[in-house]
Amino acid sequence: MKIPEKAPDWKTILKEPFNPALIIKTMDLVRKTNSDYLYWDDFKYQSMPEGVTPESAWAMLKTSRRFQTKYIPLADSKGHPFSYWLPDCVLKEIHYIDQQAGGSILLDYPSVHTEEKRRYMIRSLVDEAISSSEIEGAVTTRVVAKEMLRTGRKPKDRSEQMVYNNYQSLQMIKKHLSEPLTIDLINKIHASMTENTLENPSWAGRFRAPDDEEIQVFDSDGQVLHIPPSATDVPALMANLCNYVTSDGEDEFVNPIIKGILIHFWVAYVHPFMDGNGRTARALFYWYMLKHNYWLFEYLSVSTAILNARTQYYRSFLYSEMDDNDATYFIVYNLKAIHKALEILNEYIKRKQKEKKNAYRFAAKYPALNLRQRALLASALEKHQEIYTIEAHSNVHGVTYQTARTDLLALKDMGLLAMRKEGKKFIFMPVADISRKLES
Repeated sequence: MKIPEKAPDWKTILKEPFNPALIIKTMDLVRKTNSDYLYWDDFKYQSMPEGVTPESAWAMLKTSRRFQTKYIPLADSKGHPFSYWLPDCVLKEIHYIDQQAGGSILLDYPSVHTEEKRRYMIRSLVDEAISSSEIEGAVTTRVVAKEMLRTGRKPKDRSEQMVYNNYQSLQMIKKHLSEPLTIDLINKIHASMTENTLENPSWAGRFRAPDDEEIQVFDSDGQVLHIPPSATDVPALMANLCNYVTSDGEDEFVNPIIKGILIHFWVAYVHPFMDGNGRTARALFYWYMLKHNYWLFEYLSVSTAILNARTQYYRSFLYSEMDDNDATYFIVYNLKAIHKALEILNEYIKRKQKEKKNAYRFAAKYPALNLRQRALLASALEKHQEIYTIEAHSNVHGVTYQTARTDLLALKDMGLLAMRKEGKKFIFMPVADISRKLES
């Protein structure tokens, strides 16, 4: 990844002789730049007003941003605090997310039953677990990873273990929503996330120590992207995080979505653990969202959106660190990722509603079918090569193994599913002419 160019020293530029009339000329440029929240490496290529250099325009842009800055109690190694502010592009995204995450997506579909909501949630957990692990280097196909989680089989290698841990941890954090954020809880989440995946098992569930090897964050080309604070500073920095998170509303109101993103940023910047920092940071974000009743985040996979734009994810960190510790870049990126995750969920629900309509048609032709069997057939109609197992059917629908077995064997007896044995498992697939049978 190409390291962003360092921006000009805007404070030095402001000390130079300057024509005040040029301020008015740059107002539209400043407004446009803040709507996309550009950094210098993109800003310098924007069309400049006559008589205005990119450097002087940057100085004016930085001045406008500086007036609206809010500081957080996180500082870099030189003692300079991180900050953020809320430009219109951030306020617009917060409004959209508040509308959607308040429940309007599923309320728009009153026919979505509790069992279907459970399937949506499990699908999201699976996707989030896989994507968050892939961001951190897990190498496995999504088909294999989903098969592992849905059937409940044990992981075969480190990559599968990362996915499995992520899945278990995202379920575990819901048991701690009534608790304040503490060092113990952070370490517990980390231990769950990293079980059997670390180079040194003793690293699980504990912060970096002074006698540990110093760590750095590299990209795929071996370039150093970030040098975290010293291990001796980690306990105090993480204690500051806990205080920041539990001080809701005491000094000033911070929208929970913004604070959740800042928690993610904080943990990623401090890098308190020897490994597993990114996974833990994203899990804490989910914990905070659910804790503040953004319940729709149970159905979102933000990491999937991040995975599809991973370079921009890393770049938003770099922009924040390089540009006067302005965490707004990271906030803007993550809000876009959440927006994308909401769009993906919308499309998924629409697709499932189409399947549901097909399932209702099956009810007339096959009145003995239960809701689980209809849902499976609707899915099979869309995906003729899909594989179904008793374990997966049981997990997805939250029923016993015996109930799931009865469901699938009944569909086999009706000539709608074919069955074969692989090892000790029974595998079910749609019959070759399932479309003709269901739609005739």
